[in-house]
Amino acid sequence: MPANYSEDTIKTLDWREHIRKRPGMYIGKLGDGSSQDDGIYVLLKEVLDNSLDEYMMGFGKTIDVDIHEKEVSIRDYGRGIPLGKLVDVASKMNTGAKYDSKVFKKSVGLNGVGIKAVNALSALFEISSIRDGQKKFVEFSTGNVVEDKEIEPSDQKNGVEVKFIPDKKLFGNFHYIIDYVESMLRNNVYLNSGLTINFNGNKYFSRNGLLDLLNENMSLPGLYSPIHIKNGDIEIAITHCNQYGEEYYAFVNGQHTTQGGTHLLAFREALVKTVREFYKKDFDASDIRASIIAAFSLKVEEPIFESQTKTKLGSKDMGPGGPSIRNYIIDFFKKEFDDFLHKNPETADILLKKIHDSEKERKAISGIKKIARDRAKKASLHNKKLRDCRLHYNTKADNRLETTIFITEGDSASGSITKSRNVETQAVFSLKGKPLNTYGLTKKIVYENEEFNLLQSALNIEDGLDSLRYNNVVIATDADVDGMHIRLLLITFFLQFFPDLVKRRHLYILQTPLFRVRNKKKTIYCYSDEEKEKAIKNLSSNPEITRFKGLGEISPDEFKHFIGKKMKLEPVLLKKEDVVSDFLRFYMGKNTPERQEFIIENLKIEEDIAEV
Repeated sequence: MPANYSEDTIKTLDWREHIRKRPGMYIGKLGDGSSQDDGIYVLLKEVLDNSLDEYMMGFGKTIDVDIHEKEVSIRDYGRGIPLGKLVDVASKMNTGAKYDSKVFKKSVGLNGVGIKAVNALSALFEISSIRDGQKKFVEFSTGNVVEDKEIEPSDQKNGVEVKFIPDKKLFGNFHYIIDYVESMLRNNVYLNSGLTINFNGNKYFSRNGLLDLLNENMSLPGLYSPIHIKNGDIEIAITHCNQYGEEYYAFVNGQHTTQGGTHLLAFREALVKTVREFYKKDFDASDIRASIIAAFSLKVEEPIFESQTKTKLGSKDMGPGGPSIRNYIIDFFKKEFDDFLHKNPETADILLKKIHDSEKERKAISGIKKIARDRAKKASLHNKKLRDCRLHYNTKADNRLETTIFITEGDSASGSITKSRNVETQAVFSLKGKPLNTYGLTKKIVYENEEFNLLQSALNIEDGLDSLRYNNVVIATDADVDGMHIRLLLITFFLQFFPDLVKRRHLYILQTPLFRVRNKKKTIYCYSDEEKEKAIKNLSSNPEITRFKGLGEISPDEFKHFIGKKMKLEPVLLKKEDVVSDFLRFYMGKNTPERQEFIIENLKIEEDIAEV
């Protein structure tokens, strides 16, 4: 019988209730910190953005950030929030100074929402403002005022300090991955030359802006020295490497627009137009952009983003009454990049050779690609390799962050995951045996090898990550030597042909329990020997101990615990010091004395794993 629809069913939520009931509208998703787009990082960023806006307006050259366990502290040395409005700024929706573009010009936050979301979603939220020898302090919990102190004298420097602890009722047993935080902070100093950010005792500072960012993120040397051009509201650093794919770091007003938008489309168009006109040849756009790595920053008045998380720019103009973003970028790039190529013929020759090399490879595999695409289409009609979900990465913004595909080995493991998954957001791709070692092979193998062709098709990444169908690509293999080998083969495949999938942090390893320890009253799942011993002590009285040798041994009912809200994912991360070519050569290349020595030294570890 349908529910009664009456006046009593119409409800009005206050600001904090609405944020807590619909957090996805404000921070994208919750999560436990395993993914870089989990909500705890958005909370940190929302507070940090306010401090950055102060710096961009010329107030305060230093920001202090500290994270100890689950508590975050951010202190800037800007103007400080007007003391009489501190409570309103932290707890009244649509309240703030960002509506006055004279006070905050070309700022990221424009809606007065972010800090309220942090407040409502935190178990503890403290905010202090120091201004002209006076200080105001307010403490909240889940958006409710706990303590509102009177204004008092202070000898501290002007600025704002915010401390918060995300609410574990919403975020579970969350944790901050320091690599994610450091990456965010580094990006901010690259985008704001002269700014110092102190984080947990470490200092971050940049003199060369996006040139430093590009060098930090290049895992291979550039074919030519990075080109660095800037003027007023635009800055670009660009080179090409010997890698597959296109790699962009695009920013608007300091916001990392990971999904791109109008500015990135214009930049890619400008590159193609300029190169074609300089060489007076109608090169294919994919050959011009192949292997590119570029960092790109634009400052826009009153930007329009496609969601509160601001990952995609929707603005068409540079500001009210200003030129279009497209024309502004194309005009700037055509002049500056064309001038550079004319003044640096050696770089122009290297770029031309790279375009020709990409063209040769593209033509060499064009026939194979058509056959491979047809094969993938036919396979998808009656294919049990891919059990898809109902939502995809490129659908609505409030759904795309939740989508996951598990890459499994064998029918038993994929069967267990398939039966226990969330069919709305989780897909399963089943591998047939061990994948091929792709180290040293060309992209031709992606289309010739049926497994890789179907995997590429399932992910929809043939033409780049813009069409990636799942936000989280999760390798789910057994926790034994064979499982580890399959993981390494898959990571090799992605690093070799789709490195930006790893660099943009979409690739994860699923952590599943090694042991189940239980008695009649309680069951504990353990991920290590240490956890197993602790569980035995806690349960006492000779509990039953089960060692899971493979994912197929875990029943679908049990699997629900490990791929639901409490899913443990280990991100596959690349750092500046991780040279991909050296990594692949050592682990996946021809046998060498160095690798033989490594295997001998670590043989006991593998024997221990096999014996458990």
